[in-house]
Amino acid sequence: MTRLTCAALLATCLVTSPSFVRRAGSESEPSDLAGVLAAISGSTFRAHVEFLADDLLKGREPGTEGFDIAALYVATELESMGIQPAGEGGGYFQPVPLRESRLLDGEVAFAPDEGGAAVILEPVADYVQRGDARRTESRVSAPVIFAGFGVTAPGLEYDDYAGIDATGKIVALLSNAPARFPSEHRAHFASSRLKAENAARHGAVGALFILSPEDVKRFPWERVKQAIDGKAVRWLRSDGTPEGDVAELKGSALLSPAGARRLFAWSPVPLEDVFARAAKGEGEGFALPVTATIASRSEHRPFSSSNVVGVLKGSDPSLRDTSVVYSAHLDHVGVGEPVDGDRIYNGAYDNASGSAIVLEIARAFTRLPSPPRRSVVFVFVTAEERGLLGSDYFAKHPTTAAGRIVANVNIDMPIFLHPITTVVALGIESSTLKAAVSRGLSEAGLTLIPDPTPEEKSFVRSDQYSFVLQGVPSINLSPGVEPSDAETTGGRLFKEFLKQHYHRPSDDLSRPMDLDSVERFIRANFMIGYAVASNPEPPRWNPGDFFGETFGGASGAH
Repeated sequence: MTRLTCAALLATCLVTSPSFVRRAGSESEPSDLAGVLAAISGSTFRAHVEFLADDLLKGREPGTEGFDIAALYVATELESMGIQPAGEGGGYFQPVPLRESRLLDGEVAFAPDEGGAAVILEPVADYVQRGDARRTESRVSAPVIFAGFGVTAPGLEYDDYAGIDATGKIVALLSNAPARFPSEHRAHFASSRLKAENAARHGAVGALFILSPEDVKRFPWERVKQAIDGKAVRWLRSDGTPEGDVAELKGSALLSPAGARRLFAWSPVPLEDVFARAAKGEGEGFALPVTATIASRSEHRPFSSSNVVGVLKGSDPSLRDTSVVYSAHLDHVGVGEPVDGDRIYNGAYDNASGSAIVLEIARAFTRLPSPPRRSVVFVFVTAEERGLLGSDYFAKHPTTAAGRIVANVNIDMPIFLHPITTVVALGIESSTLKAAVSRGLSEAGLTLIPDPTPEEKSFVRSDQYSFVLQGVPSINLSPGVEPSDAETTGGRLFKEFLKQHYHRPSDDLSRPMDLDSVERFIRANFMIGYAVASNPEPPRWNPGDFFGETFGGASGAH
């Protein structure tokens, strides 16, 4: 954290943020809960977003001065409102040791078993790769076997590896997971990291990932190849090895639709039939008469980026060593390929808005006449865009002030393009947090609806998933896409945002924000954490819940 450099820059620019000159005691302090809720301000939220999404911060990429400025801004805001530091060394920062692995060059080639010349694929047009997180040079050649989605889910009576032997093979895997799976189960099993680990357990030495037609419709190859920039980032364990890297897989690549057709040119089952069978959940694995070679050469760069952590200590001596954690990722993707002449990916909605909401939730807690029984922790995590790294690090290495974490309320990319009346609550069916969510929505006058876009796999793409993996009941609310007036189509606006502005420079301050909806959303999320922190009984996983049974006994933060 380059604190002096950041401070010098902040001295010249933070005066433009109204909330930065505001200090504790400069406004009336409501003494009742209704007053606390009424004092929540959409305009203060907007001030946070205006600073965090400003061009000055250049997209808040971890390891850059722009992110450090954002982190210092958040820490100063927490300090100004009376939230105590809960990082390391008595401060607000929890440094996360990271390694960037940048691809220098790579190779993917196919050699048919029947003989003939090998087919060398074209980078970008046929495939993309990221740098190898563990090795600077890697090469693997092995027969290819198709293993469906690469999913093993005994509880759902599904196993793509049944009847095939992947030992010593390179597995070809479809993206996503079977459509018949429940929404959050599907999101979990669609995780590429989980698929890589499962492939290694079945003896595979490499992996080729293939986009399903469903995913290509949502994310055309033009968008995918821009997102896969050749860089992989992992956080480093104390022994210097990268967390989340599957060492047994010595090579991997994501094939474009054109690359997948080249792989299946020799297949006994046409690729179109493979897709059709998989869509029905009827796909079966089979060997491809092809030997694939996957190679890469990478360079490694160690760096550090910090989570920002604050705490409001609980009022009950018997419970203050337990905590409810609010989380939001502070980072975005930085500076990238220009779109209409703009190279700064500001990330106003993704996720300056979530960070601003957590700041305002923290401010609301400080307005209470006394803290709730449990402690409330506010963590603004780094490197979410690189694979939930900051939250994964925090969930596995919670700072001392966090104590035993009993619940997580995560906020990621809430979009307020139109007045909202509904919300989606990822994780609501898994635990007793549902009661707290119901109370929060009732206070805010919002209605719960099912996830309208389960194909987006949002449950595993946001930071609450890091806490779930450590056995912590977690929830993530997002505005619903149903319209609240006849002239506004919420679903259309949401899909338009994903298509035109998500991870684009145009996710900036020019996007509309309905501040009345923002205030209602903040109230709902505040009330959820307040209800949990005030309850002497901690949230529990529901009996028979998949995530509770799978991770409820995990060691770690819970």
